[in-house]
Amino acid sequence: MTLAIQTREVIYQAKDGSQLIDYFAAPENAQAVAGVLVSPEWWGRNEYTEQRARELAEHGYAALAIDMYGDKKVTTDASQAYAWMMDTFKNANTIVDRATAALETLAAQPEVDSNRVAAIGFCYGGKVILDLARSGAPLKAVATFHANLSAQSPAEKGKVQAEILVLHGEQDSMVSLNDVEGFKQEMTQAEVTHHVTILKDAKHGFSNPLADERAQANNVDLGYNAAAEKQSLQEMYALLQRKLA
Repeated sequence: MTLAIQTREVIYQAKDGSQLIDYFAAPENAQAVAGVLVSPEWWGRNEYTEQRARELAEHGYAALAIDMYGDKKVTTDASQAYAWMMDTFKNANTIVDRATAALETLAAQPEVDSNRVAAIGFCYGGKVILDLARSGAPLKAVATFHANLSAQSPAEKGKVQAEILVLHGEQDSMVSLNDVEGFKQEMTQAEVTHHVTILKDAKHGFSNPLADERAQANNVDLGYNAAAEKQSLQEMYALLQRKLA
């Protein structure tokens, strides 16, 4: 059953002074439901990110889509997206500080049970939430879709609280299968409970129905894959149901 939902924008400041304008969605009349951060692709907090937040709300969760670039900046131009993304890497703490502020903001919403929170992320947003988990954030679960798996600071034994699910396209030319193996080694060494699903014939961006259009417009190797999208979302919801019950 799809639940009726409510949505609103939430404005706050991160530690670096940037104004973040997040998008919040929750079931109508929700009380003490589990919360899920939604971290966006490098395009910014766009309609796709908001759609995923609404879907989570329809499934009974309170979701907060993060405005990682501040002031609700979005683009469909890959060079602009790259520039904004790289700006967040200039200071080693920026992405974790902004994601931490988002997590605290999610936990503070009256609809949310702050003891039951998780995070999902797409592409660049996958890196954001993986680094948030590596920092020791109180997350029960993390699920990433076609994520950049590289670490600002590699996971340390006893620090990561989340169970991690990585959903990766077999044909992803931006994050190689060798990168995936390196990530698995990192998680194993840190004794983090993790699972990696390699989705057959899927490219980078497989979960986004606009990936083909963006690929053509920007001459980048992206591709939507409906079967991979369906399987990855099923695995994500199974993880959330198990860890946030």
